[in-house]
Amino acid sequence: MSAVDLSPPAARGRIYWLLADCWNIVRRGLTHYRRQPVNIAWQLGFPILSVLLYGYVFGSAMQVPGGGDYKDYLMPGMFAMTMAFGFINTATLVVYDSTKGVIDRFRSMPMASSAVVAGRGVTDLLVACAELAIMMLTALAMGWRPDGGLGFLAAFGLLLWLRFALIWIGVWLGLLVPNPEAAGGLFAVAFPLTMISSIFVAPQLMPDWLGWVAVWNPISSTAAATRELFGTPVGGDTWVEQHALLMAGVWPVILTLVFLPLAVRRFRKLSR
Repeated sequence: MSAVDLSPPAARGRIYWLLADCWNIVRRGLTHYRRQPVNIAWQLGFPILSVLLYGYVFGSAMQVPGGGDYKDYLMPGMFAMTMAFGFINTATLVVYDSTKGVIDRFRSMPMASSAVVAGRGVTDLLVACAELAIMMLTALAMGWRPDGGLGFLAAFGLLLWLRFALIWIGVWLGLLVPNPEAAGGLFAVAFPLTMISSIFVAPQLMPDWLGWVAVWNPISSTAAATRELFGTPVGGDTWVEQHALLMAGVWPVILTLVFLPLAVRRFRKLSR
């Protein structure tokens, strides 16, 4: 009998195993959500509560520059806010795995270190799709009516593009903080990040110095771009406001180029 060749197929190179490892991490993350329905219910229920709270409680008290329905102004901003807050969930899950020894187990296995980070990112991106879908259905039930067509799909893509960039900030922070309790304190970072933006109020209505900070907030660019794509543009005087679509694409690229390498490097430096 001829000898059996047990070597892996030539086609199964590094790319194949990188994708396979990444998929295993994604499957693990989705399995945890399925087995812990309370967590997924909270994560998907929070966007609904946010839309209802801000839409009905504050809606009648807010003004839109140039007039118009505040609901049309608010909803794109709420979508962007939910994508921004998502990095806290990412950081919490990563630090939980780190403190429970799961990260150390991954490091001891013959798998690509980048696959662990990428798998976490893909999982969170899938959850973000569900969050956006639920929020948009809630907004439609409240009477929000965006323009359809390619603009709607492009706005959905920009929101996920922002979430994709912020995932790496969450992974990096999750590998830095010592415990899940400390990760919960990241809300103190996310809250001003979202409030000092154009999510709820136009920067023109803020004090000059605060409005300048809000204008250059990456979340403001995504919120302004999605408003434009949904058919409710609110223009501004600054260059970044007039080029919101461009900046909504550029800011996530910058954030990814900075924090994705930091996350992978931090993972590789963890002690065994």
